[in-house]
Amino acid sequence: MRNYSLIDEIIINIDFTAKTIFGGHRGERDYPPKSMDDSLNVAEKKHSVGLMRVNNVGEVCAQALYQGQALASNNKELVKELEDAAFEEIDHLYWTEQRIRELGGSLSYFNLVWFAGSFSMGYMAGLLGDEWNLGFLAETEYQVTYHLEDYMQRLPENDKRSYEIMSVMRNDELSHAEMAIDNGGCELPIWAKQGMHNIAAVMKFISYRI
Repeated sequence: MRNYSLIDEIIINIDFTAKTIFGGHRGERDYPPKSMDDSLNVAEKKHSVGLMRVNNVGEVCAQALYQGQALASNNKELVKELEDAAFEEIDHLYWTEQRIRELGGSLSYFNLVWFAGSFSMGYMAGLLGDEWNLGFLAETEYQVTYHLEDYMQRLPENDKRSYEIMSVMRNDELSHAEMAIDNGGCELPIWAKQGMHNIAAVMKFISYRI
């Protein structure tokens, strides 16, 4: 394993964060869609762009959460689990960005805001200890799973390519939630779950549009 200097680490982290916010990551796995280009009208394309932009914002937030949680944790094994999950979800960033570009859309103009807010939330969760840290991660991933299942039903009927992307993402998110529970994550109280849901609802409302 290559050892990096402090300056190298700072540059690498800045580059990674910039790509997360503004786009430019490259995935490790193959792009999921196997279907041919969809026959979507203007309104359907606009709707699909909005849905996929929300998904992309969710992945920006996920990277920020993982970074914040890892920074606050002193558990090296947990940090490794968080880093592995974050690495797997880089594919999601690439896939959603690629699909948005295919449809002629743009990323959210508020990605920097979403990233900063999510990083803060992740860091605060990490300070509460591993049990809460993992519980927060599990609940986040469960809510994302439910969200993706909902959005898969909201897609235009002909948008098979976006559906195929969301299907793979849903399976990944569920596996990360189960990883968090298996490693000792606690179940969050109702007020915390509802608060996370409400914050996500605001994010989805805005990022669907801009």
